Amino acid sequence: MASLLEKVSTLISANLHDLVDRALQSNSPAVIDQYIRQVENNLEDLEDAAATVGGEAKSIRRRLDDTKQKLTELDRAIDAFLVEGNEDAAAAVQSRYNSTERLVQTYTEQLQRQDEEYEKLLGAKVKLEARLATMQQQREELQALLDLAKSKEMTVKAMKSLDDLMGSGDSDVKRIAESINARLDKASTASEIRAASLDQQMDDILERSALDSQLSERKKRLGISE
Repeated sequence: MASLLEKVSTLISANLHDLVDRALQSNSPAVIDQYIRQVENNLEDLEDAAATVGGEAKSIRRRLDDTKQKLTELDRAIDAFLVEGNEDAAAAVQSRYNSTERLVQTYTEQLQRQDEEYEKLLGAKVKLEARLATMQQQREELQALLDLAKSKEMTVKAMKSLDDLMGSGDSDVKRIAESINARLDKASTASEIRAASLDQQMDDILERSALDSQLSERKKRLGISE
């Protein structure tokens, strides 16, 4: 029982901040998980030990009550034998009374030790449960921090990859851009060519129409039939 209380005392006195710091440094809640498992295992041992000690205390208390009742009966018997003048019987009962009284004292001391042990176990259990609750909350907060850190690391990694791509891929991007621009320039030029051709045709038609009109006027003046 003493060794159990020593282990529990070690767990209760553990530096929780140090455990959290170590978990953060390792980027893993494994240190805290191990502590939580130890606490849970020792809590089970504490509950079993407390039940055992508590049960023994009840048994001792019951024996103590029975022995006290016997002691009272012996005390009355001594008085009764003395009243009757039967000193031999009174002496014999007195001897039994003395041994029973010592037994009452023994049971009383045992019960006191058991009660103290039981209270220690219950107290350790309450403290260890409080530690467990605290550490479970710390574990949740730590996991949230680690998840956030991983998310940020992924973001930073993605940004770095993008920066690397922009740095090492500039020439490729430039070639792609130049190719696109070349295609746009070609399409634009082709459109201009087509427009120029149409304009030329329009000009040719208009100029020819004008020439035809001028020639027709001249023929009329000259009396040349068409």
